[in-house]
Amino acid sequence: MSKPDRNLRVGTVPYLVARPLDCGLEAEPGIDLIRDVPAQLVRSLRSGDLDVALVSSIELFRQPGYAYLPDLTVAANGYISSVLMFHERPLGELRSVALDPASRAARALLQVVLSARGVNPEWVDVKPGRDPREAGCDAWLRIGDPALRERVDPSVPEAFSPSEAWMEMTGAPFPFAVWIVRQGVDLSVHGEAFLRSRERGAAALETFVQLGAETWGLDHAYVHRYLAEESLYSMGEALPGTLRELRDRAARLGLCEADLSPGPVGPLRSEGVCK
Repeated sequence: MSKPDRNLRVGTVPYLVARPLDCGLEAEPGIDLIRDVPAQLVRSLRSGDLDVALVSSIELFRQPGYAYLPDLTVAANGYISSVLMFHERPLGELRSVALDPASRAARALLQVVLSARGVNPEWVDVKPGRDPREAGCDAWLRIGDPALRERVDPSVPEAFSPSEAWMEMTGAPFPFAVWIVRQGVDLSVHGEAFLRSRERGAAALETFVQLGAETWGLDHAYVHRYLAEESLYSMGEALPGTLRELRDRAARLGLCEADLSPGPVGPLRSEGVCK
């Protein structure tokens, strides 16, 4: 097999929850890794500045030509502490919700699950860098490490978990992010690198737990529950069907295209390589 004429350009998110999935990927031969918020990674993927990116799963159904890496995902096993809507009024009385601009999957998920409950507030976009809590709305969506810290802040109001609502509605975990592959990108040389990265991440899970506890001043047990119980990094054969469920529900709200059916790339392991 001939050597690629340039490195594979890979993007991943800066959040702690992704470390078990992208662990050591920057050290893999032939891979250039960058970290950025999901919305910016999507823009870079669309422009061709990235070949593969760990981005919001809803993006699969907003642009033709994508594929995704099988099984590998950052998913919520029901409730997850890093994607929450904090609300100052009961859900049925919400008039407006400020949307964190960093994640597209979380935004779409929240709209899907609230609509299924007959709740259809005004959705207020917040500019990058602004605090959704300061938007003057009845509720605000918070994602990532900031949501983890806000969840344990006694001054914040009640929190609603859209991924828990998804689990109750569908019986499946919610895949917030998948490795999306741009059209025309050949992963035959690098596919196994993504599997090795997840294997390293599983082995280093306690290291990430300790890092999160120290960096954010959070309780060790809280961070461990978040990374080891609330978060999933494999959905196996359930992933394609869950992604289609997301597409169908989101498309009914005009949040994505109903006729896009991207498939998985694979297999990621070469023949003869032991698992």
